[in-house]
Amino acid sequence: MSDVSKNIKTLRKKNGWSQRQAAEQLNISVPAFSKIETGTTDLNISRLNQIARLFKVSPMQLMAVDEDPQVLHALNVGQLKIQIAKKEAEVIQLQDEIIVLFERIRTKKKGG
Repeated sequence: MSDVSKNIKTLRKKNGWSQRQAAEQLNISVPAFSKIETGTTDLNISRLNQIARLFKVSPMQLMAVDEDPQVLHALNVGQLKIQIAKKEAEVIQLQDEIIVLFERIRTKKKGG
C-alpha cells in the first residue's frame, strides 16, 4: 500500500465514511475506490485533485510520506488557516453589504 493510499484511507475513516460513501461522492464504483485505497491502481493527477477536494486537503497532503504527528499537525493547521482566511473574507463582504443597506435605509428616512 502506498503512502497516498494510506492517507486516503486515513482521511476516509476520519470523516466516518464507508468506502461506498466515499466512492459515491467521487462518482466512481466501490471496487474502483477500493483499488485506489489499497494502492492497486495508480492515480492520475485529475483523480488525485478530485480526492483532495473531497477531503478538503491539498494534493501534496495526500502524497505526504512523513507520519510525524508534528508534521501532520502543521499541515492541518495550515489548511485551517486557509479556511479561516476565506471565512474572514466572507465576513468582511457581509459587513460591507450591511453598511450599504444601512446607508440606503438612512437615506430613505431622510428623504421620506
